[in-house]
Amino acid sequence: MTAGAGFDAAAEPYRTRLARLGSTAAAYRDLMAPGGGSLWPDLPFPSFHDTPARLRTMARAFALPGTGLTGDAELGQAVAAGIDHYRWRVYAAGAKAAGNWWNWEIGVPKRLLDAAVLIGPHLAERQGAALAEAVDHFVPERRLNDYRGNSTGANRVDLCTVLLLRAVLTVDPGRAARAAAGLSPTFPYVSEGDGLYRDGSFVQHTFVPYQGTYGAVLLSGLATLFAVLRGSPWEITDPNRQVVYDSVERSFAPVVHDGVCMDLVSGRAIGRHPYGDHRRGRAIAAAILLLAETASAAERSRWRAMVKGWAARNTHQPMLGAAEATDLGFHARLAAVMDDGRIPPAAEPAGHRLLAMSARAVHRRPGWCAGLSMASDRIGHYEHGNGENLRGWHTGSGMLYWWTEGHGDQYSDGFWSTVDPYRLPGTTVSTRRLPDGAGASWGDTCPPGRWVGGATDGTYATVGQHLNGLESTVEAFKSWFFLDDAVVCLGAGISGEDGVPVETIVDNRRTDAFLAVDAAGHWAHLEGHGGYVLPDGDRLRASREQRGSGPARRTYVTLWFDHGVDPVSAGYVYLLLPGADQAETRARAADPGWARVLVNTSRRQGVHVPSLGITAVNFWSEGAAGGLSADAPCAVLVRERGDGTATLTVSDPRRDLSELTVTWDRPVAEVLRGHRLLARATTGAKLTLSFGRLSDRGGGSVTVTVRIPPG
Repeated sequence: MTAGAGFDAAAEPYRTRLARLGSTAAAYRDLMAPGGGSLWPDLPFPSFHDTPARLRTMARAFALPGTGLTGDAELGQAVAAGIDHYRWRVYAAGAKAAGNWWNWEIGVPKRLLDAAVLIGPHLAERQGAALAEAVDHFVPERRLNDYRGNSTGANRVDLCTVLLLRAVLTVDPGRAARAAAGLSPTFPYVSEGDGLYRDGSFVQHTFVPYQGTYGAVLLSGLATLFAVLRGSPWEITDPNRQVVYDSVERSFAPVVHDGVCMDLVSGRAIGRHPYGDHRRGRAIAAAILLLAETASAAERSRWRAMVKGWAARNTHQPMLGAAEATDLGFHARLAAVMDDGRIPPAAEPAGHRLLAMSARAVHRRPGWCAGLSMASDRIGHYEHGNGENLRGWHTGSGMLYWWTEGHGDQYSDGFWSTVDPYRLPGTTVSTRRLPDGAGASWGDTCPPGRWVGGATDGTYATVGQHLNGLESTVEAFKSWFFLDDAVVCLGAGISGEDGVPVETIVDNRRTDAFLAVDAAGHWAHLEGHGGYVLPDGDRLRASREQRGSGPARRTYVTLWFDHGVDPVSAGYVYLLLPGADQAETRARAADPGWARVLVNTSRRQGVHVPSLGITAVNFWSEGAAGGLSADAPCAVLVRERGDGTATLTVSDPRRDLSELTVTWDRPVAEVLRGHRLLARATTGAKLTLSFGRLSDRGGGSVTVTVRIPPG
């Protein structure tokens, strides 16, 4: 698994790639010059990443066929000498673990042990014993005794991998058993902290949605260990392992769009690399194809079709070509899938996924996709750490990402290094200047707002955020109503006392496309991207600017509302129309009844869309709107289906209701399908539904189906 497998070394592109690996390894071998402060002159110690990585590259060239150095004794001995030198000078038993713990317990030992195992007997017994002693010093077996702190989620899987490699190095069956058993705490669903949640959320560092990096590491690590240990005395048989298989479609697929992993689940890693979202999408795809090898036939069939669809639609950084350059094992698996005519490429599934426990939402309709990033009392505004993502301050202030056909690189190509961090699309923010790394590190930037989430029937959704700004006095109530071809966006109660303007950023697109703005102020259109409708004729400000320097300069078109300095109860209404042309945008602006705003205050926000039979209200407090009433804060989505039935979907975004009563002022004949939390239902001239402990749902939705009389 470490070296790569499943391909014909004599066939292209593997023959060329393997020969290149051999040339690289030979150069590393020839340039190695062990000294007091380095193993290579250009990599002064501690060189936690690059020096162990070079040793592993050399070991892969030794182990893989077709490199020209396969089984080469001189190369094997050079790797062994390099491992021992680095162990002696840096990674020695008793050395002080200065800096980031991860280097000492995961990063360094994983690479050194990979290299040591790959060169086999060329690592002398003395050298192997010294490396094992060093690993035992930094990663003792007792590290797995408690599932807490840095030994949870993806970190736990990595620690178990280190322990298993250590067991292989010294032929230690007991340690191998401990490593396998140590995986079990990562399997069950969690209700707080790090791990997988029933609603599809994945959290690491306590406060950060993280499918994109830590989640991918967890999935890849488990897929690898499931495969390595299959058929051995330590095969993973814990029945809770099914949670891992379920997470492919529950947790990971929802946040991948056309092979791109959305940045809203990638924490501080968002600005790490150009096209980093594509790179993370490939890592998830690679993990899924590997996990498929130990999955059921039905799961394997669905997952291969899904990954094939991602690869077929990702034209900005083709997945197969990128895999060829980085991971030959993944390339071989993906090439086999792409060449298999019996596997159809699966389309993007239309629908809505609300990940309430991580304050995230993803909406898919034919031709477009949107993702929403919020902050709550349990999810931080943003994460910074290790000097990364120092200006991601407002990514949790209601950032609305959206993609249409042909724009899969909208947030990829230099976006994070050039975008105005005070004007992220969808957000409402104070323009108060913030220092780099404002707020606590590692995602511990949770605001006090608890009403964050919404209700979804799986197709449409009403989502809301009680926003409290990061290190500012800004407060706002923001709602998004996700529909077929539009997102209706409402803001109310927008206030601030920072002595600076407060803005809502309607959009900030990385493009030089033509912007058309209606003279009457009722619509705007960005050619090739989509349209914006302003039902109230609010003054929309616009700018076009180039940001960055040198080859990293990018052009942005920004649209925003200026709520003024220290606003009191300001608001906004706009419709986002992804993919709409100018004629469609004008037509929607000329039809104000298409989406009627029922209420837009700090107590309630709601809309009615007659053509879809939708009435949706976010109740920030008890009250009534649009024929709906609720006796406690909640979200309600009603959908009249046109076949004599309707659904009422409710949720408790604050996760604290022991009971809730919702009334719909509409004749209802009977309840066709209830829910275990539905305590009482009264039909007739109006419908009254009383629910029990919605708090037990973790912000999840409950749907009741009723029959309504004609007329």
